[in-house]
Amino acid sequence: MAAGGAGGGGGGAGGGSLPGGRMAAGGLLQFLRLVGQLKRVARTGWVYRNVEKPESVSDHMYRMAMMALVTEDKSLSKDRCIRLALVHDMAECIVGDIAPADNISKEEKHRREEAAMQQLTQLLSEDLRKEIYELWEEYENQSTAEAKFVKQLDQCEMILQAFEYEELEKAPGRLQDFYDSTAGKFAHPEILQLVSVINTERNQKIAATCHPHS
Repeated sequence: MAAGGAGGGGGGAGGGSLPGGRMAAGGLLQFLRLVGQLKRVARTGWVYRNVEKPESVSDHMYRMAMMALVTEDKSLSKDRCIRLALVHDMAECIVGDIAPADNISKEEKHRREEAAMQQLTQLLSEDLRKEIYELWEEYENQSTAEAKFVKQLDQCEMILQAFEYEELEKAPGRLQDFYDSTAGKFAHPEILQLVSVINTERNQKIAATCHPHS
C-alpha cells in the first residue's frame, strides 16, 4: 500500500491561522503540499490486483467530482456534491489508501483518517478548517442525501475504472470482485442507469471473449 510520505510535516505548532482567523501563507503551502501527495498515492485495490500503472487517489476523486458536476438531479445541491467528492478521501494523503484486504477495522480506519483530517485542517483558517472538516464528517456519517449520492458515485467510479482496466489489459472479467463488492449498493436512478450501461458493455466484451466466433 502506498502511504503519504509527507504526512509527518502537517501539524506544526499553532496551526495555520493568524489572529482573526486568517490563514498564514506557510500553512496554506503545507496544506497544498500534503494534498498534493494524493497525486502519488496509488489506489490500493488496483495495486493488490497487479494493475499496470494504477490510478492515484486524486485521479479517482477528480472523476467523481466530474460525475457530480454532470448530475441532473435538481433535488441535490450540485455544489455540495462536488465538494464532498473532493474532500472524501483527502485524509489518504497522510494515512494512505486503506483497503479491505489490509484487515484494518472500520473503527481504526476512521480513527486514523479523523486524526489526519484534524492535522490537515489545522493548517487552514478557522472558517476553512470548519468547512472542510464538516464536509468530511458529513460523508463519513452519510448524514445527507448529497453524502449518500457521492458514496454511490465512489462505488460507480470504481467499477467504471475496473471496466477500463479490463479493456486496457484485454482481460474481460478479470476484476469481477470489484463488481461483486458493489452488489445492492446503488439506488439513485442516474447511477443505476449508468451502472446498467457499464454492465451491458462489459458483459458484451466478456461474451465475445468466451465465444469469439459466435
